[in-house]
Amino acid sequence: MNSDNDLQIAGDILEVPHLLQPPREHPVTVAEFAGLARAVAADRAQWAHLIRYDATTRWYHRLRTGPGYEVWLLSWVPGQGSGLHDHGRSSGVLTVLEGSLTERTERTERGTRALAAGAQRVFAPGYVHEVVNDSLEPAVSLHVYYPGLTAMPMHTSADGEAHGEVRAEPCPAVV
Repeated sequence: MNSDNDLQIAGDILEVPHLLQPPREHPVTVAEFAGLARAVAADRAQWAHLIRYDATTRWYHRLRTGPGYEVWLLSWVPGQGSGLHDHGRSSGVLTVLEGSLTERTERTERGTRALAAGAQRVFAPGYVHEVVNDSLEPAVSLHVYYPGLTAMPMHTSADGEAHGEVRAEPCPAVV
């Protein structure tokens, strides 16, 4: 019987360790950054004790850095929002840890997306959005940026409100 399957052709991959990719210490792909955000979100002991709520401004804390990336923890009291912005040259992953947030964009037909605890959004450089806590309860979110966030250009919203550009190292206006 002639049976050509992958195992017969290539042999047992575990017997050829030089063909296996070594596990990476730090993420480098979109999927790995999303996985990092999920892993941090699942480890509540790592971040829950750091949360603060500030009625005058969104509170933020840089939770972790790695080669070329940053992980931020943010809190949002009811009514707080980011303003319409992008993330400069950074890609990102936004994960809602507690409460709910609303994402608004001008690129989609719907224009708004409700983000409950556990929701995750991935975006590329140049993605323009606004994040707002429209609920009556505080919210907490986790943000991963690659490369680390150094600029957050603000945009004119549909109602014509103009904004300038925010630059910071580290960036306090992370979203």
